[in-house]
Amino acid sequence: MTIKIGTRGSRLALWQANYIRNLLTNKFPDIEVELVQIKTTGDKILETALFQINDKGLFTKELEKELIEGRIDIAVHSLKDLPTELPEGLKIGAVTKRELPNDVLIAKNKSQTIENLEYGAKIATSSLRRRAQLLIKRQDFQLEDMRGNVNTRIEKLFKSDLEGLILAYAGVERLGMSEYISQIIPVEDMIPAVGQAAIAIETREDNNLAGILEAINDKETEFCISEERIFLKLMGGGCSKPITAHCFMDNQRVEILGIISDINGKKYIKDRISKPKGEAKNLGTELAEKFEKSGSKEILRTI
Repeated sequence: MTIKIGTRGSRLALWQANYIRNLLTNKFPDIEVELVQIKTTGDKILETALFQINDKGLFTKELEKELIEGRIDIAVHSLKDLPTELPEGLKIGAVTKRELPNDVLIAKNKSQTIENLEYGAKIATSSLRRRAQLLIKRQDFQLEDMRGNVNTRIEKLFKSDLEGLILAYAGVERLGMSEYISQIIPVEDMIPAVGQAAIAIETREDNNLAGILEAINDKETEFCISEERIFLKLMGGGCSKPITAHCFMDNQRVEILGIISDINGKKYIKDRISKPKGEAKNLGTELAEKFEKSGSKEILRTI
């Protein structure tokens, strides 16, 4: 049996696809796995900020087309890139155990943190979620857009007049570039993107891979990202709005923490729900209802 994996061609995407290939071949030595590289819209448009493009399938729709038409068997994505609504006939077949979900500061001066960067420091990020939370922390920051792969952005930083750059820990670590990290930003200060640090395996609903994919699925991660994605969907979130939630399990409790902000970090709602594991159901829905009662629609109208 041969499984064809569709993947983007970036270093990080190929790392993720090879990681899934290794998981599959370790569990099922008789299976052959082939990587098929596919270029997405997000790979072609590199000079425009993500929120300005406003395309929910920016990094996924070309892979999904190949999947629907049967030229690949599964597509491997950074889960945070996957829209909350999938095309008809497709599903998330498995998710991997989540890496550390935090964002990180890459600063030219490695001793610096978000707190002690100089007044008016220039920081690069193409994410509205990160932008809003940086400004909630410090209104003096000057924020600039920067697109490109992880390694490209780090190279750009050191050739620019910027003081720092915000990236996801998981991507930096997976590419072996963690020596550049100045600070792992606490989740309380910067709530990660929905699904951040988990890898999603998307597949057709009618295929015969369910048993194979279940063998590499991480149940705890699956539960948490499902609650995050429900919250995001109910809030109408995506790359064009500073909305996110992060769900995690800690001992015998499950907690979901969320935020909705205007793009300038001046009006925002930040809240959480925590429950014992045995009672932790519909957390994403409950948090969305809590936000609506707190006036989230008024903030969203300003975006």
